[in-house]
Amino acid sequence: MDFGLKGRVAMVAAASKGLGKACALALAQEGCKVSICSRDADRLAKTAEEIAAFGEVNTSVADVSSQQAIESWHRATVEAFGQVDILVTNTGGPPVSRFMQLTDEQWLAGVESTLMNVVRLSRLVIPGMQQRRWGRIIHLTSLVAKQPVDELTISSTLRAGLSGLTKTMANQFGPDGITVNAVLMGHILTDRQYALADARVKERGVTYEQYFEHQAAEIPLRRLGEPREVGEVVAFLASERASYLTGVSLQVDGGLIRGTM
Repeated sequence: MDFGLKGRVAMVAAASKGLGKACALALAQEGCKVSICSRDADRLAKTAEEIAAFGEVNTSVADVSSQQAIESWHRATVEAFGQVDILVTNTGGPPVSRFMQLTDEQWLAGVESTLMNVVRLSRLVIPGMQQRRWGRIIHLTSLVAKQPVDELTISSTLRAGLSGLTKTMANQFGPDGITVNAVLMGHILTDRQYALADARVKERGVTYEQYFEHQAAEIPLRRLGEPREVGEVVAFLASERASYLTGVSLQVDGGLIRGTM
């Protein structure tokens, strides 16, 4: 299937590894010019080499929790490729802690890294999308937006907020030809999944093998997901084939979320 993305300009945040990298690769394979950022310059360069096998790529060393860094990355992208057609927001997860263990500083840092980067990036790309009357904004988020997890207190709070933001943005910018969707990840084999495992094996007194077996047993498909599977969904949401799909918080979780809404 032709996704109709050849020549489109895509920005993918925090894309030197994991889900961001998978999304950047999937978009490059569909013919997009891809701009990626990360705090890790060495890893960013290696990922850029992989993406370059499929098409044009531009890199910026940037921390998405910094407004100045985000603005610099956007400026570099426009200078290299022109106005942005596709934005994929993405960030690492906030601290793994329960409510009474969290400080004000951790809450505020979570808001900056998990929510405000989405706000700031979207605000930068929307005017150009409005002018061209075409745009795709895709927020990478988590199953905890619908099914909160006790030790992911900050993430559970802010990811739910991102689903609300996704819907309000879709309502406001739909008339401009811009679609806005969120992808709610289940258990995907990324560094974040292993960081959660580190905390939980100690808390539960189990081995890593037992922990991952238990994780898989809770999922109807009986396995954890691969980053590639998320990247391919994002490429579809960015495509012409998804032109009538907006305001959706799409679960990519192997069936893990139990609710129907």
